[in-house]
Amino acid sequence: MKNPWITKTSKKIYQNPWIELTEHQVVHPGGKDGIYGVVHFKNKAVAIIPLDEEYNTWLVGQYRYTLKQFSWEIPEGGSKLDIDPLLGAQRELKEETGITAKDWKEILNVDLSNSVTDETGVTYIAKDLSFGQAEPDEDEKLEIKKLPFSKVYEMAMSGEITDCLAVASIFKTQLLIEKGLI
Repeated sequence: MKNPWITKTSKKIYQNPWIELTEHQVVHPGGKDGIYGVVHFKNKAVAIIPLDEEYNTWLVGQYRYTLKQFSWEIPEGGSKLDIDPLLGAQRELKEETGITAKDWKEILNVDLSNSVTDETGVTYIAKDLSFGQAEPDEDEKLEIKKLPFSKVYEMAMSGEITDCLAVASIFKTQLLIEKGLI
């Protein structure tokens, strides 16, 4: 489909090391003038579901400033756009949980909120795990919890886990487990 939007002007409104906000003066698909704000992310979201031989996994919990509440999530973080996201995922898993893995499988690639951002995310299942010490970033205070994956799936189904990348990743993993693909 041909792009029905016409961009008249664009102005960078704000930026920091992680995001950039641009306001665009546009003609929208209905033919009238309008504005459109786009948040550009300077990193790709990476997420990991580590699974041991008994199908246990690890959740990371932290207080989310934007939501003003505590959130249980799968290990997640950002990976620079110019590097292989698998390297970013491996780094994030080690930083947040102390876990390293020999076996990695990409299971999901998603647009995270495509009405206002260009942020994309990728999820990997990590297996053949080794355990060490977590090394979270200095601005993170994390809780780590080991659970059977079936319990994590229940937490996503009940709304106890609400992070969209985590929920999508958990549901996809459940489907792959049911089909005997992991």
